[in-house]
This record gives sequence, C-alpha cells and structure tokens, in this order.
Amino acid sequence: MKVLVLEGGTSAEREVSLRSAKAVKAALVKAGHEVVAYDTKQGLDSLSFFTDEVDVTFPVLHGTEGEDGVVQAELEMLGMPFVGADAQVSALCFDKVAFKERIAEFDAPTPKWVAVTRDTVEQQDLLNRPFVLKPAKGGSSVNTHIVRDLTTHTLDFDQIFSTDGEMLLEELIVGDEITVAVLGDQALPVVEIIPPEGAEFDYENKYNGATQELCPPENVASDIQVAAQQLAEQIHTELGVRHLSRTDFMIKDGELWTLELNTIPGLTDESLYPKAARAANISMKELVDKLVCAAASD
Repeated sequence: MKVLVLEGGTSAEREVSLRSAKAVKAALVKAGHEVVAYDTKQGLDSLSFFTDEVDVTFPVLHGTEGEDGVVQAELEMLGMPFVGADAQVSALCFDKVAFKERIAEFDAPTPKWVAVTRDTVEQQDLLNRPFVLKPAKGGSSVNTHIVRDLTTHTLDFDQIFSTDGEMLLEELIVGDEITVAVLGDQALPVVEIIPPEGAEFDYENKYNGATQELCPPENVASDIQVAAQQLAEQIHTELGVRHLSRTDFMIKDGELWTLELNTIPGLTDESLYPKAARAANISMKELVDKLVCAAASD
C-alpha cells in the first residue's frame, strides 16, 4: 500500500514525533509499503492533495494538533482512512479532565484529582499532600511537575500556567509504574518503568536511556499484570479507541491506579509501545504492517 506518514507538527513534542516517524517510515518500507511523508507544520490544507494518492494515512504526531482530534477530523472530512482513534475519541483521551470524567463512569480506579487554573490552584487541598501537576492537554511529560516533599518544592505557578492555562492537579501515588499497550483489542505484555534513582520519569529521562523499562516486569506480580492488561483492554474498548493505545498505571499495595491513555504512543526506538510489541514477538515491521492493514480494512 501507499502510506502517508504525518510527522512533526507544531506542538512541544515535535522532536519526539519526528523520531517516531523516522522509525515508522523505515519499518513501513521494510514491510513492503510505499511511503510518503508530510510535516503538518506546513498546515493541514495540503492534506487534500493526498486524497486520491494514498491508501492509508499514519499520523505519527504527538501533542496538540496531533493527538487532540484536529488532524483526525480533517482526515475524516476528506474520507481518508487512517491509523488510530477517530477525532471524537482522540479529543476525549487527549483531554485529561474529560478522560478522568469518562473512566469514572465505569469505575476505573484513578487518583484523586481536580482541574485547576492559576486563579484556583493555590486553594486546593491536594497541595497538602504529595502531588502531580500536569497540563490538562499534553504529553511526553512536558510541563509536568512531581512534588514528593512539600517542604522543599519551589514551583513557580506563574511560569507553569503561562504555558498551559488549565492543569490537572492529581494526588501522587507512590508505588510501581507500569504501562500496558493494546494492539487491536488485545493487551500486549506489561512494561515496568523504573526511573533513575532519585529522579523522575520526566521528559529527559524518557528519552535519554537512563530509565529502566522492564518487559517482563521484575517487581510486579503476575496476577497484577493480568489485571492491568484486562483494565487496559476495558478502557480501550469502553472509550472506543481503535488500532492502538497505551495506558499508564501506578501500583500501590497491590491496587491499580489509572493515570492516562495515549492514542498515539511514542514509536521511537526507545519507546514503550514497540518494546511491548517485541516482547510479544511482534517486530516493528510487523507492528506497523498490522496497523496500516487494520486502518485500510475499517
């Protein structure tokens, strides 16, 4: 097939997108597909030129105008089949507040949270315990702040909210972090995430190789892994996600806590989704081939 790979974009996660797209394009070529690439930084109006030229579109975009439903809505309007969640579901999952509200409808466990702005953040009781403050819409841990010690944190709220007007303030769950990739409607093996000692799983440590990503996990009981896979599949299905997703969880005292779901997870060589696929004996070439074939047959 002739596959249009959408890459780059204008969000803070542009560089990650370009790295993911590079890996996807190479794998598609290995799988025998013809690849055309387009950087959406050039605008979405030009997508119409590809309508009759390609069989499937593969958005490899992260952040705003990538995962938030904007590109997906344009592709739907043009009648172009594409990999990943549709526009409505993409927008829902990208908005952490809407996502939290939606999973509460079927009692998926999640840490206590509240949506905040600069005017309301300092009034919240959640600031009196270890917390996470992250953009309501965004990914790759950009502008995410984890506070474990309340006596030493020096967060500059003015600076933080100058970048993102609405943030999610969430109780910090201290425990083991895992992620579960879903391909089609089946969960892949669980990946355990262990940040460097004394550090966080932040933007830098996600991509510099300092974080341990263990698959199979070494510190997570098999029954908890199965429960996490089942919960990831349930969330994926209940929200109407298609083709692929990756849901992040914390484990504390044997209980799972849902953090968020990514509809276009990272696909770089260091990314968690390809690592989970490899653990299921699915190569990157096979993975991208399965995804474009699923999109073409929808």
